[in-house]
Amino acid sequence: TPSLPEGGGWLMVEVDGTDTDDAMRRADALIADASATDSVVHAAGPEAIRLWQIRADGAGLAGRTADGLQAWPGWEDSAVPPEHLGDYLRDLQALMEQHKLSGLAYGHFGDGCIHLRIDFPLATTPDVMRAFMEKAAALAASYGGSLSGEHGDGRARSELLPTMYSPEALAAMAQFKGLFDPDDLLNPGVVVRPDPLDANLRRPAAAPMMASDGFAFAQDGGDISSAIHRCVGVGKCRADARDTGQFMCPSFTATRDEKDSTRGRARALQEMLNGGVVSDGWASPELHDALDLCLSCKACANDCPTGIDMATFKSETLHRTYQGKLRPRAHYTLGRLPQWLRLAGPFARLVNVLGKITPLRKMGLFAMGADGRRSLPKLATKPFRRLRKNVIPTHRPTGPKVVLWVDSFTDSLSPEIALDAITVLEAAGCDVKIAGPGICCGLTLISTGQLTAAKRKLTNTVKVLHPYVAAGYTVVGLEPSCTATLRSDLVELLPRDAAAKAVSDQVKTIAELLTSLDWQPPQLDRKLLVQPHCHQYAIMGFDTDQKLLEKLGCDVEISSGCCGLAGNFGMEQGHYDVSVKIAADGILQKIDASPDREVLADGFSCRTQITDLDGTSSRHIVQLIAEQLKE
Repeated sequence: TPSLPEGGGWLMVEVDGTDTDDAMRRADALIADASATDSVVHAAGPEAIRLWQIRADGAGLAGRTADGLQAWPGWEDSAVPPEHLGDYLRDLQALMEQHKLSGLAYGHFGDGCIHLRIDFPLATTPDVMRAFMEKAAALAASYGGSLSGEHGDGRARSELLPTMYSPEALAAMAQFKGLFDPDDLLNPGVVVRPDPLDANLRRPAAAPMMASDGFAFAQDGGDISSAIHRCVGVGKCRADARDTGQFMCPSFTATRDEKDSTRGRARALQEMLNGGVVSDGWASPELHDALDLCLSCKACANDCPTGIDMATFKSETLHRTYQGKLRPRAHYTLGRLPQWLRLAGPFARLVNVLGKITPLRKMGLFAMGADGRRSLPKLATKPFRRLRKNVIPTHRPTGPKVVLWVDSFTDSLSPEIALDAITVLEAAGCDVKIAGPGICCGLTLISTGQLTAAKRKLTNTVKVLHPYVAAGYTVVGLEPSCTATLRSDLVELLPRDAAAKAVSDQVKTIAELLTSLDWQPPQLDRKLLVQPHCHQYAIMGFDTDQKLLEKLGCDVEISSGCCGLAGNFGMEQGHYDVSVKIAADGILQKIDASPDREVLADGFSCRTQITDLDGTSSRHIVQLIAEQLKE
């Protein structure tokens, strides 16, 4: 978080200049002339960018009060002459306290314009909204202000216009509209002959939908209605990730269709819970159509300022729709991939040979519910579960205690990564143990909504890992999506399991562990193009990995946005074209523009997508470090 001055409110001022030094001198002069109680100056750079990003995300961030309650638009655009702003804000605060309301104010204070979302209790006593807004309108008008300083009156404030305009002025507006729209077809119910401000509110129509045997939705008190109504249509998900550096929302970036945005999907869920146009509950075709192209990448959990995690909603929807029913074919194959990988292990050579025969490969993929244009991942002829009997890490009683968790993908498809991880951890002085084979985070079960089975998997995983954690060991994961699952989904699916919480708190990526140690890694001096895994970006963040790479002496370029495969998504029938477009507009474009850079991708999905579509090989960070150590 950027450093801020002391106080409960902040005025952000941008000062320009011919260069940085000139701008800093101007800023210091401004502060010297001001009467601020405290101040901080940030030169142009990362901290200033983060501050302005917080301001840009204001509409979403203000969607929750300091107490975590849902805050709503309605009185979010009032303005008064700047010389009356202080008095107006004090009176407005008193009015909110009178109605037991709160909200976080931001806006264009220099213009006297205030954006304020307020925690109207729409789910319980929606009439509070009307009582407050009628008085707030009179208050703003008493200072010579406007109900709508920037965004327009709309349905929220048109009924209140008599506080600002005389009956004659309003009649003139009605006559003017009548000249162009005698049948009142254009925007009826707004400004002229307005609908009541509290008519057609969505939230009061949504009955509580409490969590049951799926996700806990703990941040919203277990109420799915409250969770999905976090989305108030800010629309940051409609931005192009290629321009913003964010990862949300890859499917909308590819299709440019509103229903494929996080906002569009949230609206479909809201309509389903409100009993609106989506009328068949969790199984509604409109809902499944909206969720179909969601990659479950979780990027919205990080990028959306309201905190919407559409991957969780998609998983919950699939869980409730298909519980006890016949599922799509891909749920039984791709959704249970770790199980199939273990069964296929003894026949790895045969499976790999058959996978190279095009007709047989396409038949196999079709049977799996996968797209025939995909390749079949090459199985390791010796998975890590067979190699581990010959791997005996050196015991270091005084070293950091680490238990290496080898996930199903690394075990069956990339066992060399696990071997290199042991090399790196030992070089860093760690006392390494290897977690028992067969434990699984249940990621593919979660992404296909098989939450009952996922809970069983996670319960078993906690039983295996908790004794290590209780003995002071840190759990290190290698596959970012699996590591993120233990960090986030684990406690949402097993919310009352104290052991699960303890395990989740002690799970780290290899970069998080290595950067916490007093260890000087070898210098790689390489130019890298890095594709962060979406789940890592959303849950753990990539800053620690970037710091480690810079400490390794690497010149790093980050590819923003999803690779497009996203686990089972890009494999499933009907998703191939969107998956390829996401990759073509993202990582593949970066590869073409940076032919001198090695590609680094810790996620198995990312490496698969890059190789499938471009033929370029990519590696895990432990492979780069281990290679240098061996040299």
